[in-house]
Amino acid sequence: MIVVPDDFPSVFEGSAAHDRARALGEVRVITARGAEDESELAGRIGGATVSVNIRAYARFTESVFRACPGLKMISIWGTGTDNVDLAAAARHGVTVCNTPGVNAYAVAEHTMALMLAVARRIPGIDREMRGGAWPRDMLVQLHAKALAVFGSGAIGARVAQLARGFGMDVLTWSARGDTPAAKDELLRRADFVTLHLRLVPETQGFIGRREFALMKREAFLINTGRGALVDRDALLEALASRRIAGAGLDVFHEEPLKPGDPLLSSSCTVVSPHNAGQTPEVRRDGLLAAIENVERFLAGTPINVVRA
Repeated sequence: MIVVPDDFPSVFEGSAAHDRARALGEVRVITARGAEDESELAGRIGGATVSVNIRAYARFTESVFRACPGLKMISIWGTGTDNVDLAAAARHGVTVCNTPGVNAYAVAEHTMALMLAVARRIPGIDREMRGGAWPRDMLVQLHAKALAVFGSGAIGARVAQLARGFGMDVLTWSARGDTPAAKDELLRRADFVTLHLRLVPETQGFIGRREFALMKREAFLINTGRGALVDRDALLEALASRRIAGAGLDVFHEEPLKPGDPLLSSSCTVVSPHNAGQTPEVRRDGLLAAIENVERFLAGTPINVVRA
């Protein structure tokens, strides 16, 4: 049996991917809230062989794997795997697959949109004009500025391509090969820093107080990767002290953000609700790719397998 335990808000039920999954056997889709609770998630999975993971709030932990001995495969809609204990999955013989690259164009475009919005102060200027003002602030252009792209996967590569189209000097860094010294050099040189790294223990708090101290005061931070790539307290301090010029953020340590969160009141931030990849094309193609992962796994030829 295939189970989708976390289709809330619902995107899978009634989709082309849902129809395609039915050709593989019994499919159970749960569209109610509650999968963020581990025991509830385990109960929803039950004796299923395959789980299609829609939402990052559903956390596949050691206790979930222990409670679901029949589970053999998780297919994630999306790239991030930080909600799955990959080591525990390996111990329990569960194959984990994701859908890399499907959202690359959409997330890269959103990254550039945040970059432009925070550099050009578009949200703030819009509010001021609607209040009757005619602001004449100096703005920041992208042309000839240095952009440090941390992460060389599909999204990072697409951001680099778009940024070159703006005439930016693109500097890239990969967790697979570059050194801490190279990271520091990029941070010192960059006018914009954008994060597209996989969240693993080694990248938790990838940007913290030390890194903010290396950055130019005129620099902007853009994060469409994962909130925990940045030390939250260090970010708030950097913004409050104008250690950096501002930040464009689509991801946060806690989602959704609570009303009154200081990131919402900062005049130096532009924020969006973790929706960089929310386009009809990404939804359609990503869900179909997640089911293709299931098809290939059941056929004995798994693809997009994520290793611990």
